[in-house]
Amino acid sequence: MDNNSMQNRICLVTGASAGIGKATALGLAQQGATVVMVARSVERGQATLNEIQQATRNPNLHLLIADLASQAAIRRLAEDFQARFSALHVLINNAGVISATRQVTVDGYELQFAVNHLAYFLLTHLLLDTLKASTPARIINVSSQVHSWATLNFEDLQSEQHYEPRKVYGMTKLANVYFTMALAQRLAGTGVTVNCLHPGVIQTQLMRDYGTAMSGDTPEAGARTSIYLATSPAVEGVTGGYFVNQRQAEAAEKSQNSAIAERLWTISAQMTGLA
Repeated sequence: MDNNSMQNRICLVTGASAGIGKATALGLAQQGATVVMVARSVERGQATLNEIQQATRNPNLHLLIADLASQAAIRRLAEDFQARFSALHVLINNAGVISATRQVTVDGYELQFAVNHLAYFLLTHLLLDTLKASTPARIINVSSQVHSWATLNFEDLQSEQHYEPRKVYGMTKLANVYFTMALAQRLAGTGVTVNCLHPGVIQTQLMRDYGTAMSGDTPEAGARTSIYLATSPAVEGVTGGYFVNQRQAEAAEKSQNSAIAERLWTISAQMTGLA
């Protein structure tokens, strides 16, 4: 794809100051997109923006600051974005966290569930009108293959009874798939597509927090499928899909359960004040 293929396309990437998010922002900037990077830290975010600007000579890079563990901060982020930009063509929900011990957010929710799922849900909803007004538009949710051995325990979504970091992470990644499938149904015919993906086993801080001894691929490799879903003409109109290595794949059978997806949707809407 030529370097100008994404010109005049505005892309928002969460978790953009490191790891897969940083590599995704770089890849989109290389293709000429206007890239709005969301980071928690001003210092790290600005340093990353400067680095990508030097590497790509793309003048259309922007930084917005938000702690996605706070719903008030997510709402401010959406307002900040809409105040500065009149369109949004690609939303990449990429930010993620693993916490060795159970932590609770300012809103009273377990941290992984809040950042890895509820932030995707809330930010997407707050930006939906902008996406619909910018069609064709794409939403991309970074999930993981670990969704396939996870379960959603509706009696303990906040992991108060039992907290095991990897299991909780897997549950949030399963929630990403349910969210993608349920949102795709709701957006049918709007010109906004939504897909999710497994980025691969990638050497990032997140993987170190996961506590695995596996050797992983580079963040650049991890960003390839996100960039593909954001830019490729081949997936124009494709929605509700799960992608691995830039190809559509079968998500775990359990993640196709629409009754569970709808139950999670209802609860998520209540938890984010959207219901």
